[in-house]
Amino acid sequence: MTAVDAAPKFKRLLLKLSGEAFADPEIGVGIYPRTVVSIARQVAEAKNRGTELAVVIGGGNIVRGLSASAQGTDRTTADYMGMLATVINGLALQDALEKEGVQTRVQSAISMQEVAEPYIRRRAMRHLEKGRVVIFVGGTGNPYFSTDTSAALRALEIGADAILKGTQVDGVYDSDPHINPGAKMFRSLSYIEVLQRGLKVMDSTAISLCMDNDLPIIVFSLKDGNIVRVLSGDDVGTWVHSGPHV
Repeated sequence: MTAVDAAPKFKRLLLKLSGEAFADPEIGVGIYPRTVVSIARQVAEAKNRGTELAVVIGGGNIVRGLSASAQGTDRTTADYMGMLATVINGLALQDALEKEGVQTRVQSAISMQEVAEPYIRRRAMRHLEKGRVVIFVGGTGNPYFSTDTSAALRALEIGADAILKGTQVDGVYDSDPHINPGAKMFRSLSYIEVLQRGLKVMDSTAISLCMDNDLPIIVFSLKDGNIVRVLSGDDVGTWVHSGPHV
């Protein structure tokens, strides 16, 4: 039996995706259906192997609150715009997952009952227990909090074993690997090291939440098959946890 065929390493996980993961690779914005389908197929395969999965998606491919604020939009208004963008991405992923035969529920921290359930923790946990993928949108429902913080909060609320953060690179590096060919990738980091080095794993609020509650973060590339490889215990990406780095 290969590692990929082995039983899942985790019972329940939260997958954090940036909005940019959905973007057209040529222009970096919008929703690129082929990419969304690829992610949905990985999520479906992971779920079909017995892992309970929830998902938090950013909205940066449509509008990013901080960027809009920097261009003159009121910060609170800009953040609400970003939260609404996450709903669009969540519905796109829901559609792709259901075409793969996966039952899903979208739960929003902002009330919009025509398109999504309200976020109710116990209801979300029942959905997961019944084998549905739950997509959390609308951030925390409050401005000034990122989707990183939302991911950490929801993961803790539902009792996830870890956060999987899917990115465009293989893991966490000491500098930008797209700029510095000699950039070093860490296989393991402590929460404190992430904060002290200013590494862009998740924002400081999210890292602090994970540190206070000993919730591991696994940062990895969204290349085909990597979600299942992480679940199977393969040495993929960078682990952020309470121990020292190696």
